[in-house]
Amino acid sequence: MGIGVKSFAVIRGDNADKVNVALHDLEHYGRMRFVSKPKRIEPVYADTLLVSVAGVALKAKCNSAALVELDNNAGAAISKLRKIHPPAHVVIVSPRHEVYDELMDKSELYPEFERSFEPQHH
Repeated sequence: MGIGVKSFAVIRGDNADKVNVALHDLEHYGRMRFVSKPKRIEPVYADTLLVSVAGVALKAKCNSAALVELDNNAGAAISKLRKIHPPAHVVIVSPRHEVYDELMDKSELYPEFERSFEPQHH
């Protein structure tokens, strides 16, 4: 490929705090670089994205969701994700997924995800 192809992470959680912790974990432990600030997306839309990308039936609806563009290609993002265990469900969307272009077109339109949460240090 040569050029680093970006990917998206869709983070689905029970609540905004879990999504926030997952975003922090992606950056801090997963060493993923965010191209832009995480965006808040509708939980129903995040659930739809999961079904579309993973090709599996939805087990549980989420209550909070975020979308963030990564400066990592999907393969690298997935391998990093496997090493960490964020408290929310993270789905990596690459250009080979049908919804990728839709996310590229719409991602700037979504409101910023509120990241007021400060991670607790263990």
